[in-house]
Amino acid sequence: MSNTPLMPKATAVWLVDNTSLSFTQIAAFCKLHPLEVKAIADGEAAQGIKGLDPIITGQLGREEIERAQRDPNYQLKLQGSKVVVPENKRRGPRYTPVSRRQDRPNAILWLVRNHPELKDAQIMRLVGTTKPTIAAIRDRTHWNSSSLTPSDPVTLGLCSQLELDMEVEKAAKNAPPRPETDYSELLAPVEETTSDEAIAAAFTRDRRPREEEEAIDADAVFAKLNSLKKSRKDEDEDEDDFRF
Repeated sequence: MSNTPLMPKATAVWLVDNTSLSFTQIAAFCKLHPLEVKAIADGEAAQGIKGLDPIITGQLGREEIERAQRDPNYQLKLQGSKVVVPENKRRGPRYTPVSRRQDRPNAILWLVRNHPELKDAQIMRLVGTTKPTIAAIRDRTHWNSSSLTPSDPVTLGLCSQLELDMEVEKAAKNAPPRPETDYSELLAPVEETTSDEAIAAAFTRDRRPREEEEAIDADAVFAKLNSLKKSRKDEDEDEDDFRF
């Protein structure tokens, strides 16, 4: 059984308003930080929370509270609850409502594409599916593979963002480290690239094509001008023959 009272902040609000217990005593009982209890007392936190009487809920007795008020060093002890709340232990794949089951293949495709580091067991926990379905979607042998559209499982309501982040973080921790690339083998030494010979060769390579290009362009321009002059001269001669 947990040692934390039901609705700890609401219980802390009631204890602050109705008892003379110290912030440390209330914080220890409600599993809060003393500064958080002080903020509740100052009205800076839990402003919209209604206080919960731990006496009515059977979590504390009046004698226990009075004893703690007399002794500032005494810590409140939570009484045993008469109602046993079973812990929610989920085993196997997550249960998915019938209305959401048609969205699971789209969510699996999204997870396979965007988080390939996730294992099949993790995808099963997130969207409540089976290994054969995951394998079929990975291999594109699913019966509806051509119509599947990758969709975020959080948006579809199949899991929460916190659950997805936890699984991704767990997969990243268990993933093998990537081999580091030695860039020193791919790059030429600095002495070779900054030497006088290398700089002169670079300028020579950049300069020759420009000079050739300029020469070619100049020849082409002059040739075009000569052809224009010749055609113009022929037109003038034709006009003179026509006049005579």
